[in-house]
Amino acid sequence: SPEVAAHNPLGKIPALVLEDGTVLYDSRVICEYLDGLSAGPRLFPEGPARWDALTRQALADGLLDAALLTRYERVLRPEAQRWAAWEAGQVAKITAALDRFETLVADMPALDIGTVALACAVGYLDLRFPDLAWRDGRPATAAWYAVFEGRPSMVATVPQG
Repeated sequence: SPEVAAHNPLGKIPALVLEDGTVLYDSRVICEYLDGLSAGPRLFPEGPARWDALTRQALADGLLDAALLTRYERVLRPEAQRWAAWEAGQVAKITAALDRFETLVADMPALDIGTVALACAVGYLDLRFPDLAWRDGRPATAAWYAVFEGRPSMVATVPQG
């Protein structure tokens, strides 16, 4: 939209306009900024835990990228121009990322940028891809998300439509 493009030349959300007019865009940048304002526990830990959190964040972001591309393919591209093999490749990325999280979730901390990114990604799958049934065969991730999605911050930000 023109309103978003006025703040972010890429025309993408999110974009955060600060009081001084500075604009931050991309979830990663905004999360780092907000984390820097916090006096409490950090989403971006220090030391080796940082690289673990950032790696899980990158995996969740890649899952979400593949889901968004699949959504665009299904909703915006005319049916005659859709490429089934390409879409299958994106769904395979989603599946592979979810399978990796199933091996990681037991050792994840309660809250860091990696857990937030994963929760946002699977929440998006719930919203736009219920047909993927991402919980099937992933009991540990499903159980983790059942707890995480009850956090007040998650409840307050459930997307509609």
